[in-house]
Amino acid sequence: MGNGPFAAYVQQGVWHIWSGTDHILFLMALLLPAVLVRVDGRWLPVTTFRAALIAVVKTVTAFTVAHSITLTLAALGYIHAPSRLVESAIAASVLIAALNNVVPLFKSHSVLDRAWLMAFVFGLVHGLGFANVLFELGLPRQTLLLALVGFNVGVELGQLAIVAVFLPTAFLLRGTTLYARAVMQAGSAAIMVLAAVWFVERAFAVELI
Repeated sequence: MGNGPFAAYVQQGVWHIWSGTDHILFLMALLLPAVLVRVDGRWLPVTTFRAALIAVVKTVTAFTVAHSITLTLAALGYIHAPSRLVESAIAASVLIAALNNVVPLFKSHSVLDRAWLMAFVFGLVHGLGFANVLFELGLPRQTLLLALVGFNVGVELGQLAIVAVFLPTAFLLRGTTLYARAVMQAGSAAIMVLAAVWFVERAFAVELI
């Protein structure tokens, strides 16, 4: 796998974010409104690509910083949380992020109305999920730092690839009924349903799907 340990962990990081449906849907739930602006309870298209880009950069950066913090602390043994609790909390984060697109949970005066702050708060939880994956892969103590950095770089590269496809497409479609209803509203609703199923399955150790 790859040309060395670092490349191997980079590949694992990319693969985990691409195969981790919950992480992808959390990110998508936060990014869907990036090409829109909420005015008097209605979603309207942003006027410039720059505005959408700034919103996406803030959101992705906040998520990256947050999950890097908890991933590092967990990998170094400073914090630990049961896998079942972490995975249930990740499912809940996806549900809340998507629900906020359909029924605003946070009023305009609330700091959590800003996607990047929600990304940071819940990103701390997702970092613990990434750490559990690293533990499953095995963390050789002699190359711990290499594995940690490589995996994190892979996660970021995977995220950037998703954003590179999503943002231009979403910006082009932002003013259409297809985006406003089918992608934003119906898409967020579908994410909510799936996240709710995940939460029940993970929290109560049952299989629904």
